[in-house]
Amino acid sequence: MNNTGPKTNAQQASEEPIIRISEMHKWYGEFHVLKNISLDVMPKERIVVCGPSGSGKSTMIRCINRLEEHQRGKIIVDGIELTNNLKNIEKIREEVGMVFQHFNLFPHLTILENLSLGPVWVRKVPKKEAEETAMYYLEKVHIAEQAHKYPGQLSGGQQQRVAVARSLCMKPRVMLFDEPTSALDPEMVKEVLDVMISLAQEGMTMIVVTHEMGFAKSVAHRVLFMDAGQIVEQNAPDEFFSNPQNERTQLFLSQILH
Repeated sequence: MNNTGPKTNAQQASEEPIIRISEMHKWYGEFHVLKNISLDVMPKERIVVCGPSGSGKSTMIRCINRLEEHQRGKIIVDGIELTNNLKNIEKIREEVGMVFQHFNLFPHLTILENLSLGPVWVRKVPKKEAEETAMYYLEKVHIAEQAHKYPGQLSGGQQQRVAVARSLCMKPRVMLFDEPTSALDPEMVKEVLDVMISLAQEGMTMIVVTHEMGFAKSVAHRVLFMDAGQIVEQNAPDEFFSNPQNERTQLFLSQILH
């Protein structure tokens, strides 16, 4: 089965994928968690990945920046193949930002310190410049006034917006989001999604694992449905939601949309 899917406008604009996954497999011991995953992601393309718990969604995107190691197949990010070569892993992690379900902020550092740490240590940016960049991105996510507070003084939605800003401070070419709103109270979900929508409008390449189907409909170029470690179906949002082809997709959507 060819999982590379239909071409979108974003794909026609540039013929070289920024991410290319080819026949990728992953096991945890005997458990075959990802089976023959192939996916091309074009620059500025926005992909939403959905599916039931345990379908391999998070594991797939965690393989893209080597938080999980794949055992077979290839992953190439921005022309660099992901292998055991630590230099390549570091290069790829500089280009690929990630936002998790939990915020992973350092509780003993202020918001400003949390944001400037990576650029100073990893990209060797001078501290003053790193702090200016941090303030720029805190403005973008609408919480610049919280810069000198500690994470514990912020709401969950604010902390998640800080986590997005922290990733942006590394100036990545790709952003991965692993269920970024699932740990939030319902009233905080919108403020995080609004930040992600504005990123999308600016042309950020994004892969988003989420159950927020409204976000998928309004922002994605392509929606992927995963089940049992495989990409079962993918399509442009209109087609995906109005005319799902696979029985497992139909069942999932009937449960999640009603």
